[in-house]
Amino acid sequence: MTNTANIFLPTGSIPVVPPARTHASEPPFPWVGLITLSAAVFLSVTSEMLPTGLLPEMSGSLGVAQSQIGLLVSWFAFTVVLTSAPVAIWTRRFPRHGLIIVVLIIFAVSNILTAIAPTYEFVVAARVLGGVAHGLFWSVVGAYAAHLVPKAQIGRAVSITVAGGTLAFVFGVPVGTAGGHLLGWRLSFVVLAALMLVGAVLVWKFLPPVARHSTGASASADPTKSATKNRRDATVPAVVLICSITGITMIGHYSFYTYITPFLLDGLGVDPVLLAPLLFAYGVAGAVGLLLVGTVFGSRPSLGLVLGLAASAVSVSLLALFTATLPVAIAAFVLWGMVFGMLPPLMQTRMLHAASPHIRDTASAFYTTAFNAGIGGGALLGAVLIDSVGLETVPIVYVGVLVVALVLVIITDRMATRRSS
Repeated sequence: MTNTANIFLPTGSIPVVPPARTHASEPPFPWVGLITLSAAVFLSVTSEMLPTGLLPEMSGSLGVAQSQIGLLVSWFAFTVVLTSAPVAIWTRRFPRHGLIIVVLIIFAVSNILTAIAPTYEFVVAARVLGGVAHGLFWSVVGAYAAHLVPKAQIGRAVSITVAGGTLAFVFGVPVGTAGGHLLGWRLSFVVLAALMLVGAVLVWKFLPPVARHSTGASASADPTKSATKNRRDATVPAVVLICSITGITMIGHYSFYTYITPFLLDGLGVDPVLLAPLLFAYGVAGAVGLLLVGTVFGSRPSLGLVLGLAASAVSVSLLALFTATLPVAIAAFVLWGMVFGMLPPLMQTRMLHAASPHIRDTASAFYTTAFNAGIGGGALLGAVLIDSVGLETVPIVYVGVLVVALVLVIITDRMATRRSS
């Protein structure tokens, strides 16, 4: 609309009041609110993944195997999968703004309980509480950014919000890991809890409130017809397959990444002092991969997915084969971080391309469920492999899972090509 209006500006005889009114009616882009929301995402993802960097410390302190600490990620993720839908339904009438504040406070309580936990079982209970909050958090945040901006700016707003999750891997987990090594793992969770409370205050002050979730005009007009249309939508099989590929890929990834700390320390013989810098390098590489998605592969998600999965398989294979050659292994580790940083946004983009507008909300919910199921299932698979056949077999299994996901992506693309032709 803006470009069309500008075409007529030079005529002089045509009033330009309507375009001016259009610009005046558009609110300024809510940078402060979106950055605040992104900060909340940063804290949430850091809370979810922090145990992956503190496996040795937590294991020794609580008197359990490192695989048991890795299962804390599974407890967290499976809680998200099981509780996000019912809790979201139960809270659907509550103000979205207030829910985010409440969730951040619950996150703070969960991390404080983790920090003071006398036993492993107590930590599990604290993580389950955090998982409930995490599921509710994402059910609210998923659409919050879209409520803050006009339709044409939704993509930009969502990108800013999701960037907080990427920064959690770049800064949150590495800094939390370094703090845990220097001052003890319990203090890392205390600091994170304090930051959660600060985040709650920032959300209260700077994040604009929005209306409650809407189910959409068509659904509101006739829910029965809307549900029937969703069930008969021709894009449902493609969405299900893409979400299944997402779940499979995440199972493979988190079977290895959950236990990357003992692999780097014991498998590669990395000095513990270098652990946090390596995790930081992995996160920065992931941010580069995210940048590649936005500049190169965003409009070609299928090509990006194929290249990303293939490059991930190659980099993890090199990491497993060259454990005795540290420079090669570290280079492979950083490469893995970059190419895997491409995969989640590409899979979500591919899913949104495949889904019709009528089922995009439902498809996004299914995608989130598949993603978290993959995280929990991967951490569980890694624990089983470590206890049964050893840590060195985990990257081999991961490569096998990546090959399966790659084959499924190729099959999906060929099916889509045949349908379009």
